[in-house]
Amino acid sequence: MNYFNYRGDRLWCEDVSIEAIAEKVGTPFYLYSHKTLLHHFRVFDGALKEIPHILCFAAKANSNLAILRIFAREGGGVDIVSGGELYRALQVGADPRKIVYSGVGKRIDEIDFALRSDILMFNVESSEELGIINERASLMGKKARIALRINPDVDPKTHPHISTGLKSNKFGINIEKSLDEYRRAKTLPNVEIVGVDCHIGSQVTQISPFLDALERLKKLIDRLKDEGIEIRYLDLGGGLGITYNEEMPPHPEEYARAVIDSVRDLKVTFIFEPGRVIVGNAGILVSKVLYTKGNEEKNFVIVDAGMNDLIRPSIYGSYHQIQPVVIRDRGSFVADVVGPICESGDFLAKGRMIPKFERGDLMAVMSAGAYGFSMASNYNSRPRIAEVLVKGKKFHVIRRREEYRDLTRGEKVPAYLK
Repeated sequence: MNYFNYRGDRLWCEDVSIEAIAEKVGTPFYLYSHKTLLHHFRVFDGALKEIPHILCFAAKANSNLAILRIFAREGGGVDIVSGGELYRALQVGADPRKIVYSGVGKRIDEIDFALRSDILMFNVESSEELGIINERASLMGKKARIALRINPDVDPKTHPHISTGLKSNKFGINIEKSLDEYRRAKTLPNVEIVGVDCHIGSQVTQISPFLDALERLKKLIDRLKDEGIEIRYLDLGGGLGITYNEEMPPHPEEYARAVIDSVRDLKVTFIFEPGRVIVGNAGILVSKVLYTKGNEEKNFVIVDAGMNDLIRPSIYGSYHQIQPVVIRDRGSFVADVVGPICESGDFLAKGRMIPKFERGDLMAVMSAGAYGFSMASNYNSRPRIAEVLVKGKKFHVIRRREEYRDLTRGEKVPAYLK
């Protein structure tokens, strides 16, 4: 559920009119509901109360400091994939011993930063990475806690670009080879084996792929125990999907019940890395119609938000519902909703039956709280847009809109060109 609802003919976020926010902040902007964020986190966390667990929010989904702070205050941890995400997590007071570090391309400076910060564990994705972490820990006089990210070769039945648990994907270590890597890790003096990690993909809408992966991990943990390697943490990753259009993903409680029933005999602390399922439907993108036009083939609604603001439709063909901020009785038509970017791939919706928008109308692009701003860019030298958080009857700008001067910050024309 979320707290974006119509009151009469106007769309509200909690107890604030979105039209009123647009008048103060300008468009386009991302808008998040504090109440929705909190509700989603607590539902997921509460569903797992029967087993020892840590909920590590996937910062890649939405890394705004205010969003991360909401979850840190709830006792949540953070799943990171870069030094920048580690920096953000520490800035909001996240407990380093609740931070897990995944990602196939950890740089030496990022590894060192994580070691100094004493994070819970590295989710190691290759044999070479394991060796480098051991070397860096040795140089720093530390012992790195690690899990191996296992690639279980399970089809998550999601978009191929966000599938991560197949042999053909770049992520993790093949499950058949993982036992040898654990044996090797056991011999490394500056590595402490503490866990097993797995993440099969994103926007997964069925429980069976999670359970298939879990069964394979349980067998691996039994074999490790036979080798004298005790596992304290089992990181099951994230990936639970949300409803964008007609998807029917399992509710977090249904997912949790299936997992709990499967792992009752495991004496480990479980780590979960929810991202989209927490923030996806807690945020929207608000845009304004600049122009409308049509030709023999199509109708176009041209808005002030583009693929640089929300790239998911362009690269995944993703569906986001299009809703008017103010309902007007003009009927509907089939149109493409497109932005100002100089690319044919710049669209938010294609061939969609939508209300007849006119110049100046406000449009809400729904389910944009995950992988929206976090994937935004300055393409076409467009300043990144504002982010706004509503709590009750008040709204807060949690990221100011960039100005033109922000675009050139850090750039320098060498003397020979002056």
